[in-house]
Amino acid sequence: MTIRVPNTSHGFPTAGAVRAIIECVTADVSDIEQFYNINFSKTRTQRLKDYFRNKLAELKTVEFLFLSLEDRTDYILLEKYLHRQLEGLASFETSHEELEPFIEPFASKLVDLIERRQKVAPTTGRYAADELSSASEDIGRKLHAITSGELRFQNIENRFAAYRAVGCLEELIGALGEYMTFYKGYDPDFTWWTSAPFKEVIDKLNSLQAGMTATLDEASTFGSADDIVGHPVGRSGLLSALDAQFVAYSPEELIEIADKEYAWCENEMIKASKALGYGQDWKAALEHVKNLYVEPGQQTRLVHELSEEAVAYVKHHDMVTVPTIAEECWRTFMMTPERQKVNPFFLGGESLIVSYPTDTMSHADKLMSMRGNNRPMSRSTVFHELIPGHHLQMHMIARYRSYRSLFTTPFWIEGWAFYWEFVLWDRGFASTPEEKIGMLFWRMHRCARIIFSLKFHMNQMTPQECIDYLVDKVGHERATAEGEVRRSFNGDYSPLYQAGYMLGALQIYALRKEMVENGDLSEKAFHDRVLKEGEMPIEILRALMQEKRLQPGHKAAWRFYDL
Repeated sequence: MTIRVPNTSHGFPTAGAVRAIIECVTADVSDIEQFYNINFSKTRTQRLKDYFRNKLAELKTVEFLFLSLEDRTDYILLEKYLHRQLEGLASFETSHEELEPFIEPFASKLVDLIERRQKVAPTTGRYAADELSSASEDIGRKLHAITSGELRFQNIENRFAAYRAVGCLEELIGALGEYMTFYKGYDPDFTWWTSAPFKEVIDKLNSLQAGMTATLDEASTFGSADDIVGHPVGRSGLLSALDAQFVAYSPEELIEIADKEYAWCENEMIKASKALGYGQDWKAALEHVKNLYVEPGQQTRLVHELSEEAVAYVKHHDMVTVPTIAEECWRTFMMTPERQKVNPFFLGGESLIVSYPTDTMSHADKLMSMRGNNRPMSRSTVFHELIPGHHLQMHMIARYRSYRSLFTTPFWIEGWAFYWEFVLWDRGFASTPEEKIGMLFWRMHRCARIIFSLKFHMNQMTPQECIDYLVDKVGHERATAEGEVRRSFNGDYSPLYQAGYMLGALQIYALRKEMVENGDLSEKAFHDRVLKEGEMPIEILRALMQEKRLQPGHKAAWRFYDL
């Protein structure tokens, strides 16, 4: 698909020219990924690489000097996105090589069959049967290597690859099921040839997946830090990720920022502890706060009570626009015990998912979950997840510049929600020592996330050390600490995601000082503008709001925090 930049009769790009390209890229990438729907397919990877290279070439034909400020912003965002996608695909190809001992050569044979069906390429039943039979023999040999101990998971890197390989097997099983459904009952010759070899392949894939999972479980102690397997990206990987997010600090400098913020939190914790009569022992004061939980069946009522309090507060002080639909239309769900293992606290956005123990959980797990979701700590969680935090964000993203969601970043998403904890603290939203401790717990937690996540990725901390750090430095329940570390490194989050909360908040907080405290914007106008501009790294948002004309290939330069 060729994308042409709209032009005026004078040959200059029209307003929204780059936005049109972004919208096409978003749709094109979605189509490519849905068509080549095996995530680890080499064809998919190569098709995406070719596409992104073509889009970079097309982008260079745009007359940048004649673009509006909004279009220049979009150009820089798209340029970085395309370069980052190409880097990510190259890294993915390298990491996929680590999976080959577990899934090749049978995976390539099966993916080829699936992609031939996707293209509706002529395929005889005999050919498909031959390929399925060959793959079945390969799977059998791999299963023997696993069960005999010939193929072992002797180190962390090997285990992480094996976990990923298990996911690949699950993906293959599902795709092969759709593959056979396509032909079954429609093409009798094809079905006649393939029914038996297909069943044999599925059975062996299931056995291989079960065997690999069992071997992985034997190599770890389920429920402990031993079964938390992550893949450190190294200092170079962090620097690359920071460049993509337009953050002009090294990992070591970010850890220094976190240490300084933590020291402030600890000092404020001691003040609140003294007010409660616990003196310097702020952990004893935190234990007192943890026991301020509601009884079973009352947590959802508490959530709604706290949400009404937060909405009333920001509306009373005219801090941000709260649309009627955003205030009215959000839903509540309960989190399953299984999900609480990786996310022991609330989740939010379009809906609020409440974390609270069920009757199936052990007595110890119930108490830890209740203590971890006490009233003072939940008070911060609710406004972080709902209004003025994530729910309001999601509402505005759907209505203003939603095309910029292609550039989503935790520094904007999580930074915005946590930024409100800075602003509301400054305004005295926490009026009692218990409420202050509830807010400070989360602030300490975000500092700790920067430290343990960056140090893990630089091979300076193990998962167990990360857990111990959260328990010792923040006062986590051990179960909630394990959940936090598990979700940080299980592969669902980018290396900088956990650091993005505090660092993104500090960026928005610094921008607020420039635009509101030292500028001429009102607080409400500032907040509304941030939401309506959509998702992007904060340095680029700053340049847009301050009408700075950046150039293609822009590199991070903003020092938003004094060290």
